[in-house]
Amino acid sequence: MFLQTDDQTIEDLRLFAKKEQKGIYDIYNNTATRGGELLLEQMFRNPLSDLDAISRRTGIIASFAELRTSFPFDAALLDNVEKYLSYDKENSNTPHTRMGEKEIQSGVTAIISLFYHMREFLEKGDIIKVQGLKRERIAMINALEAPALIPIFSEKSKTKLSYAALTAFDILMRVKERQKITDVLTFIYQLDVLISVADVAVKRNFVFPVARPKGSNVIRIEGVFHPEVKKPVANSLCMDASRSVVFLTGANMAGKSTFLRSLSTAIYIAHMGFPVAAKSVEFSVMDGVYTTINLPDNLGIGASHFYAEVLRVKKMATELGAGKSLFVLFDELFRGTNVKDAHEGTVAIIKAFAGKKNSLFIISSHIVEAGEELKQKQNIGFYYLPTRMKGTVPEYTYTLEKGITDDRHGMIIIRNEGILETLASGKKSE
Repeated sequence: MFLQTDDQTIEDLRLFAKKEQKGIYDIYNNTATRGGELLLEQMFRNPLSDLDAISRRTGIIASFAELRTSFPFDAALLDNVEKYLSYDKENSNTPHTRMGEKEIQSGVTAIISLFYHMREFLEKGDIIKVQGLKRERIAMINALEAPALIPIFSEKSKTKLSYAALTAFDILMRVKERQKITDVLTFIYQLDVLISVADVAVKRNFVFPVARPKGSNVIRIEGVFHPEVKKPVANSLCMDASRSVVFLTGANMAGKSTFLRSLSTAIYIAHMGFPVAAKSVEFSVMDGVYTTINLPDNLGIGASHFYAEVLRVKKMATELGAGKSLFVLFDELFRGTNVKDAHEGTVAIIKAFAGKKNSLFIISSHIVEAGEELKQKQNIGFYYLPTRMKGTVPEYTYTLEKGITDDRHGMIIIRNEGILETLASGKKSE
């Protein structure tokens, strides 16, 4: 079972590199193989929504992290195997795909060497101590012991083969038992991802999340931070049925978007079973995670920013109406309309969200006045990111506090920049 999400969320969380900016994927991508890279990307695009699957993957990665396991296979060797298998047997008589004896020798000896390394790792390597891979380890040992593969282990690794033996092995590996070779490679790619992510956890001191059953409706995160921020300020937040909605306020530049992105990224990554940038994470498995942080105008359908927001809320309403448990986040809900409509719309939607007790919601807003009306709902929590004034200069703590902000420093910042004087005097800014 996979977690429901969408392109908007993937874009909001900056999971993948865009232009010159790296993505969250790049932080976790320490793989040694191309196959591992592709598998890691699939995992990022398809988080899990099953408690056992999440816990199992977390346990495996944590075991490799504790063992400080290194990837046991040579990347160059795997490249030779992949190149060899990429030749099309049916079109082997064409100039571009025909292999000579040298290429066949290289590919066959690479597979023989790889199988010897695989058998040694399965029998003596760290995988023996990884309980979560016991079933796969036994299955792989049985696959290597298949009668059809006995000839491979009859040859010594790195031995130059006769032409007759080479031809026989070529038919065996690329035709008759190709699927078994492919299965071994697939397992190696899985090991590549799991071991490389474990290494990232160790080097970055990421924590392994604890998943709870669906319906428990809880998020407890301590010391969460964004892994791309050089000097991050960590924050903590608890949500459950008694506080299923969080109303977040704070001035511009106070750090709301960074905090929201940090938190939602942690929840998304936790559903992958991966280690998270935090001190501790406990979360209930959800059906879906949806964020709305940087929502663009939908010019293709002639939609303004406000209408795009309305359509986004409608999508959430549809999913919630189907009884799904979701984590939903809106940064500056209804920023695309006038203050009065934004106020009324924000209050109405948040109150409706508060009625969905099997989901969790975080909504940030500049409309602090909405907080008074929202206090009528017992399961809405109020937090803000403060601004401290040092004379006429605002300073930001980036540390979450309970309550609703009364910060109104917009005009101070405008005056500090000398904008009004520039407009009055006509003097060009330096």
